[in-house]
Amino acid sequence: AMAGRPADEEVSSDSETESPLLGRRRREAAAAEEEVEETPQEKKLRLAKQYLEELRQLEEERAEEEEELEPADLIGDRLKEDVLEQKGRLQRLVAKDVQPPDPARIRVLRGHQLPVTCLVISPDDRFIFSASKDGSLIKWEVDSGKRLCVVPGGKKGTEERHMGHASHVLCMAISSDGKYLATGDRNKLIMIWDAATCKRLHIFTGHRDAVSGLSFRKGTHQLYSASHDRCVKVWDVAENAYVETLFGHQDVITGLDSLSRECCVTAGGRDGTVRLWKIPEESQLVFSGHQGSIDCIQLINEEHMVSGADDGSLALWGLTKKKPLALARQAHGEQDAQGLQQPYWISAVAALRNSDLLATGSHSGSVKLWKCGEGFRKLEHLLDIPLVGFVNSLKFSAAGDFLVAGIGQEHRLGRWWRIKEAKNSICIVPLK
Repeated sequence: AMAGRPADEEVSSDSETESPLLGRRRREAAAAEEEVEETPQEKKLRLAKQYLEELRQLEEERAEEEEELEPADLIGDRLKEDVLEQKGRLQRLVAKDVQPPDPARIRVLRGHQLPVTCLVISPDDRFIFSASKDGSLIKWEVDSGKRLCVVPGGKKGTEERHMGHASHVLCMAISSDGKYLATGDRNKLIMIWDAATCKRLHIFTGHRDAVSGLSFRKGTHQLYSASHDRCVKVWDVAENAYVETLFGHQDVITGLDSLSRECCVTAGGRDGTVRLWKIPEESQLVFSGHQGSIDCIQLINEEHMVSGADDGSLALWGLTKKKPLALARQAHGEQDAQGLQQPYWISAVAALRNSDLLATGSHSGSVKLWKCGEGFRKLEHLLDIPLVGFVNSLKFSAAGDFLVAGIGQEHRLGRWWRIKEAKNSICIVPLK
């Protein structure tokens, strides 16, 4: 076997005489092992204590900030909250207290030449990343509204020489530790960026059509991608590795989302289905209830999700029922298009995680806020926020104190209409 190897190939270190350095390392490792010899139970206990200590410090800091000197069981409350969140039962009831924002306080950030197609907010709510049909990426600072870094889009075919995208960027995702940013474009490419420096780290290829949805599994560097080639792919970003491909949709996939469980949800365009993919079991659940093409989807918590379609309907789903728990038809009303009455398409949905507050966008001239009624069985319209143009992307900040909308003169997926008076921009809406 050895004879067939090229001369310069390394052979594994075991076959060589032990170098002094290696000898020292082994002795150190052996010493460390003697020290550590703890049973799995002891390890669990140690980690649990460590976790509780971290929680205690966090809660103490928070209590100091708020100067509440009640000796409440802060850690117990926090642990209960964590368990409820895992089960998808944590629901903060905030919708009833939301006040209409003052239109004069809505900040408009300009920087993209063409319609903004997608955006994400960093986990600490300090930065916004946005992308556009012009292929550019911009990192904004929320407080100042400044552009911290701009990666311009390139001409078609220049991907090799050029840092950024050379076609429309359709989707983006940020990992829950804020380390990696992923962007997907019409040219079948997924680019991975260092979120802090905006340097490109890697390109994933493998999809056979436009990449239309991206999401990191919460708490990991596992990335899910969806494409117009009708399949979902799983990647490990930290290892720069492709993991697997899942098939099932009968039409282009238009959106994708995931939380901390090892599964993701997708919207299947004209095949009229929403699907939940269980990655380890390689199985899927199929949900149906919209009449039109399902264009956007978002998880509210581990058990519920919301989706919007081009027939104007907004649907609320529970993962245990095949049909919507609640459906708002013509959620944004109707438009008069060439003498025909047509509903306004729902082009973006957003959910404030683990709460009862939703937002929807269209090109009807306003973003609408909704409340999920008791047990997610009802959708109640709360208020309208005036914004002119196609709302191609919506995101709530983690704290829920602002809503960001990506606005364009055109829909993110095509050029069916153009709204001249709209500005291709990012709008930050403060929420009280």
